[in-house]
Amino acid sequence: MTTPPAEAPGPRVIYARPALLAERSTSYCPGCGHGVVHRLIAEVLGELDLGPRTIAVAPVGCAVFAYDYLNLDFVEAPHGRAPAVGTGIRRVRPDAFVLTYQGDGDLASIGTAEIVHAAARGERITAVFVNNGVYGMTGGQMAPTTLVGQKTTSTPTGRDPAFHGNPIPMTEMLAVLPGVAYAARGSTADAASIGRTKSYLKKACQVQLAGAGFAIVEVLSNCPVGWGMTPVESMEWLTDHVTPIYPLGVIADRTGPTRAVASGRTDPAPAPTAAAPTDPAPAPTAGG
Repeated sequence: MTTPPAEAPGPRVIYARPALLAERSTSYCPGCGHGVVHRLIAEVLGELDLGPRTIAVAPVGCAVFAYDYLNLDFVEAPHGRAPAVGTGIRRVRPDAFVLTYQGDGDLASIGTAEIVHAAARGERITAVFVNNGVYGMTGGQMAPTTLVGQKTTSTPTGRDPAFHGNPIPMTEMLAVLPGVAYAARGSTADAASIGRTKSYLKKACQVQLAGAGFAIVEVLSNCPVGWGMTPVESMEWLTDHVTPIYPLGVIADRTGPTRAVASGRTDPAPAPTAAAPTDPAPAPTAGG
């Protein structure tokens, strides 16, 4: 009896649309990073089989369009109030996976109180914070995260710290709170950064599943139109000017028996002080 020939292996899948990512044209401006973040969220939630039990909260601003592109149940929140709405969902639906998606104008300005107190309470929420340094939807005005010297429509000569204050490092500020189980910062600047950002997002979701507390992932993104640049120029600006001011890496991780520190040491888990970012970089003054 002869052995039938082995079947040839099928083609290797290099790209496939995640099931949770809607198949439709985007309304985002050319080069906008929101679409990249949407895909990462769709991939992570799909891999963790969280789609059916996720209730996401959309804010006001460009980030609001997330509900057009992610096949998830969404609740619309007033400007800046996504963490408060997420808290309400958590109270009445303890079985749900709660995801909030906010931009920097929404989270770091009008929504500062809500994000601080949700983090302080250790709410079991996974917060995705997209930081592109401006109010994108309303015309590119200065946001709390705008760099010193960066020109916007409301700071045409550049952000002056003596007049406008300094940029707020929101994730570092939140990371010192003991209720924050995990805090990290990623970027959409290049393929390697996108891959690391996906790992941060997955960890932040797993933190909620483990009931460990509040988790936040900040994602540095570009806004070509708001910055008055081409998409390529905006990606270069993101790498050369934004990342040194907002270093990438895990900022706090209180989920294990020890807490990782940038130097490679480990400190006891109860320590409330957040670890320094794991990928520090020199901080030049930003130009506009």
